Amino acid sequence: MRGLDDFLAECDHAPRINELSGFFAATAAGKNGVPLRKPVADNRLLPQDELLRNLVSLHAARQGFFDRHYHGSIPYRLEEECRMACAVMKYARNRNRPLSLYTLGTAEGTMARTLSELSEGQIRSLSCSPNPENYQCFMAYGEPAHADFFIGPFHRLTKDVLASTPRLADFSIGFDVILEDTTFQMYSPNRPGQIEFVSQHLKQDGIFVFVEKFRAAEETDYRLREYQKDFGFKARYFPPDEIEKKKAAVLNTMFGNEVTLAAMAEAIHQHFSHCVLTWNSGNFYSLTASNSEENLNRYVSQMGNPAIPHEYVYETSLQGGSAA
Repeated sequence: MRGLDDFLAECDHAPRINELSGFFAATAAGKNGVPLRKPVADNRLLPQDELLRNLVSLHAARQGFFDRHYHGSIPYRLEEECRMACAVMKYARNRNRPLSLYTLGTAEGTMARTLSELSEGQIRSLSCSPNPENYQCFMAYGEPAHADFFIGPFHRLTKDVLASTPRLADFSIGFDVILEDTTFQMYSPNRPGQIEFVSQHLKQDGIFVFVEKFRAAEETDYRLREYQKDFGFKARYFPPDEIEKKKAAVLNTMFGNEVTLAAMAEAIHQHFSHCVLTWNSGNFYSLTASNSEENLNRYVSQMGNPAIPHEYVYETSLQGGSAA
């Protein structure tokens, strides 16, 4: 990667591991940001699918402190995570070899661990987080046989680290699927550099899933969608003063690192030939990219309809379904 030293320095000075580190540590330890009740997937929105039901059940049993905060904060993100996990599982089942999954910055790595457990090794996963508190939640249910965890920020998980760590060495050949879950926006708006760095871990025909909060083209639209999130959904899990406290402590800083959907599409296009939008909830979107149109279509075809009320959905496609 060109300019690697500058990129690593940029990440080292990022809000996520500096001024926001206290918030993330306290939330991961269950000392801050605890919802009034545990978020539960709304089965009325999910299809009647036995595999999906099993995923939802095990996912609920494996959640840690941060996941509960996260899923109580973003409208219907829990349902989408289960929908996405089910698609990864079905995609893995159609292969003649195990699938490798990397989820970066995904707190205690609940989704990855759930997939590794339920697939009994058909999916081998690696999660990472800078917070040892998240690792403690990851290990709270015992050490899973097919899921691993790296304690550190995503930019410190290099190919050399993978190759030189015996339990992670098999991942050094690359991952079949990578999920970036609201991670880049906690570091900087440098999506081209972030995507380039993480893409070195992806196999040539692999799939890269991005879940991020984006700036709207119009500031008014962004603000109205935030009101909808806060008062239409988040208020079910957090009191008003808690919502305002997080906005002041975290979200205002995060906003400076968000980019527009158009800017993200341009950054993705620098590395991938194909990209589709698979989910939208207010200012949050899921984009799925690959250089293999066949693999991308195979993965997306395994996804059921988004499990979210239509009033939260503002976009259903990305430039006609392709960033190319």
